Amino acid sequence: MRFFLSLLLCTISITNSYLNSQNKKILDLFHCIELASDSSLQAFIAQNYYQSGYWEYRSYKAARLPALSLRTTPLQYNRNIVKRYDFQENIDVYRTQQSLYSSGGLTLSQNFDLTGGTFFVDSELGYIKNYGENNYRQFNAVPIRFGYSQALFGFNAFKWEKKIEPLKFEKVKKQFLYHQQEIAETTVQYFFNYVQAHKEYDLALENLLSADTLYTISLERQKISAISEADVLTLKLDKINTQNTLKSVELGLKDTRFALLTFLNLDKEKEYSLQLPKNTDDIFIPVNDALLYAQRNNPDYLSHQQEILEAEREVDRSRKSVFDASVSASVGFNQVADNFGGAYRKPLQQDIITVSLTIPILDWGVKKGKINMAKSNLGVVKFSVQQKKQNLEQELLSAIDNFNNQKELIVSAQEVLLLADEAYKINKKRFVVGKTDISTLSLSLSRYKEAQRGYISALKYYWASYFKIRKMTLYDFGKQEDISIQFNLY
Repeated sequence: MRFFLSLLLCTISITNSYLNSQNKKILDLFHCIELASDSSLQAFIAQNYYQSGYWEYRSYKAARLPALSLRTTPLQYNRNIVKRYDFQENIDVYRTQQSLYSSGGLTLSQNFDLTGGTFFVDSELGYIKNYGENNYRQFNAVPIRFGYSQALFGFNAFKWEKKIEPLKFEKVKKQFLYHQQEIAETTVQYFFNYVQAHKEYDLALENLLSADTLYTISLERQKISAISEADVLTLKLDKINTQNTLKSVELGLKDTRFALLTFLNLDKEKEYSLQLPKNTDDIFIPVNDALLYAQRNNPDYLSHQQEILEAEREVDRSRKSVFDASVSASVGFNQVADNFGGAYRKPLQQDIITVSLTIPILDWGVKKGKINMAKSNLGVVKFSVQQKKQNLEQELLSAIDNFNNQKELIVSAQEVLLLADEAYKINKKRFVVGKTDISTLSLSLSRYKEAQRGYISALKYYWASYFKIRKMTLYDFGKQEDISIQFNLY
């Protein structure tokens, strides 16, 4: 009767286990990376960072196109007392003034990158009406006017924008790809942390069942004096410890599961089963090639170029701000009349030329100090960039060295795990039949646990190193091609 009851319970347990496995969604490492790249908070931040850079570049490109603007004062009404000169009495007097003013104009302008100047075409119309003793009105029209304004010997912001802004946008695109690989690198950490916690839980559960079985056997063997009381107490202590360990690792399992599912933005009510990568890709990363890919693709190198260009721009700005000089010229037509039609009839030529110049006579070395400060800052930036490049290359070399050696460690760790598992199973059987002692069994169990952790850690560091190298080089060494996407987010 007991046999059939045990068989029934075993069958029910196996059936439930099968049904649960069917309901679980299996996730492997690369599927998790795809989910994280699409749905994680880091992916959202990366996309919005790209959006910001994209619209900044669009603003720069728009500033290079002709701009049409409307300037208008729809209504300005004045009623006040002002001071006026009475030429008959040769005195200043206060008089009441009441007037209405309105104006509007259109301007089409185009920046000229080569010189930093601006061409413009505009048209204006103004209307004024006075009330009181001198009740009259006038229209003032500028049908069309052409002009150009230019800073002489001055700082050309347009020229520097043309150098820096395309570089910044290229950096933004590279940073988007960089962040995608960074997401993969983070996913590796969450994925293997959960795998490790799950293995620890499975092992703790197995240890509890094993400790309970061994303690039960020890009680039977104690009846025939085949085991010492000290060993029985040790096994009882092991059973209690495994119960406590199971509770502890269960909490750790819940924490790592919550962290992974939160990062992947998955439903925490569903069950998921993680699948370890079956094997590692046969990839060897040449150091020299990786350094070249990093120099070509890594956004940090573009950041370094941007830093130097911006420092050189400030040197140029400080040098050319020693004195201010500008010229503006315009040619067009204008006319004034007491009616709208007359303001556009027989317009007169209008010519305006303005040259301004400001030269400091005595500034106590202020300008010279600014120039020297800008030069010193440029030197610091160049030295800092050189140090950053060396640090980046050293970090990449270290990651490549770890990766190329990690595959051998995985093979070794896997072999150790198989041997430790076999040794533990053998010692467990030998202990049951009384051919080994509790110390040997505990030692083999400890070695098995350590081998399990070592194998998962070797896999974790292998894939972490791989995606770190991909992040730093933006190169897929499996497909032998640059990592790229179509930037068609808009």
